Amino acid sequence: MIKESYLKRCLTEVEKRVKKTPKTAPAHRMLFKQGYSFSKLPSSEQLKIWDYIWKNSPDAWTGIQPFFYLESKMKNKEFLLDSWKTIKHWQKAVGNWGSCDALAKIYTKTLESIPDEVLPQLEKWNKSTNLWDRRQSVVSLLYFSRTKKVVLPYDTIIKFIDILLNDKEYYVQKGVGWSLKELYQVYPKETLKYLGKNIKKISSIAFSPATEKLEKKDKEKLKKLRR
Repeated sequence: MIKESYLKRCLTEVEKRVKKTPKTAPAHRMLFKQGYSFSKLPSSEQLKIWDYIWKNSPDAWTGIQPFFYLESKMKNKEFLLDSWKTIKHWQKAVGNWGSCDALAKIYTKTLESIPDEVLPQLEKWNKSTNLWDRRQSVVSLLYFSRTKKVVLPYDTIIKFIDILLNDKEYYVQKGVGWSLKELYQVYPKETLKYLGKNIKKISSIAFSPATEKLEKKDKEKLKKLRR
């Protein structure tokens, strides 16, 4: 059991070093790679520390350090299995698209390993009143499809997208468009058919990213249908 006093000291250590670091992503990634006083602790203990830091970060730059820790463990299937019950709650602290999509990079890998546990959580987020939960529910399904070794069936993914097709929130619609774009990469025929069938329902916000990878003739055809 890690005492809260120790967790606070770890947070202070990270916060002080973050303040001395230039405000650029490469600089902060390098900061993480340099390590902290607790960086050689067992993964289970480090996760508790980073969990505390994520939930209590005073600013976005401090908050990005816990994400770098998860990112460093992305290829460790055992870690993803063991950490899911903790990191799924990190979504509660999300308040912008950057942190939302950063977690999506982790969640989508966890989804590959334990879909039976992750999918029910995505279903809850899909129907949440919180816009970042709803965005997460679709972006995590594929993230960048080229990074996926295992892809869910088309019918499973499209149900999540379909529920949010008429969502009023800008960032949710951007997530819908992104997910349709990535879905087209793995299920082109089915996705193109879906776009044509729902062309009047797809918002202008979602339409642009959704059709980004389409062949020119198919994109022009959809544009005509919208008009």
